[in-house]
Amino acid sequence: MMRFYTGTCQQSDMQRYQALGAVFNLDPKRQLRFFSRGMQKQAALWLGLCCRPDVILLDEPVDGLDPVMRRTVWNLILEDVKQRHTTVFVSSHNLRELEDVCDHVGIMHKGAIVLQRALADLQSDILKLQIAFTGEVPPEMRMFNILHTAQSGRVYEYIIRGNQRDVLAQVQALNPVLADALPLSLEEIFIYELGGMDYAEIVI
Repeated sequence: MMRFYTGTCQQSDMQRYQALGAVFNLDPKRQLRFFSRGMQKQAALWLGLCCRPDVILLDEPVDGLDPVMRRTVWNLILEDVKQRHTTVFVSSHNLRELEDVCDHVGIMHKGAIVLQRALADLQSDILKLQIAFTGEVPPEMRMFNILHTAQSGRVYEYIIRGNQRDVLAQVQALNPVLADALPLSLEEIFIYELGGMDYAEIVI
């Protein structure tokens, strides 16, 4: 397979092929069909990275790999991004993992992109607040774009869409006894942004 890749990819790098052989630790003489699913994925990544592509398209790239190999694969991909300015597109449902490696997010639903933004911008425009008041919740709370509300005793939890700094300033003006902003994961953002949709796929 490496000879085939070398003949079809002008940028194939045999030195990197040899170096990555120690990383993936696969028998290069063994037929691919006898590898496990995880080993086949490692072999595909090994061959693909040796082509030195300018653009990499990945579909669930680390699915089926153990935690150590998952980290290793991401490190190799990010090394290409840093050193060669490679563009990487990743399609995956593992939102927690993508949150650590991607800087731009697009959410697809039924073949259409319904959201596409830089991850940092997306996280800054939606926040989770824990709020408590001495009495009833002020009616001014209705002015916010609230995506979700939960209550535990006198403490309310709100998921609010809006600029974090502006929302916090407006909340503090209502004199709450408690007002804490909590971090939102990409998975939570996905749930609250598309909570009414029956199926969705993340493409990054």
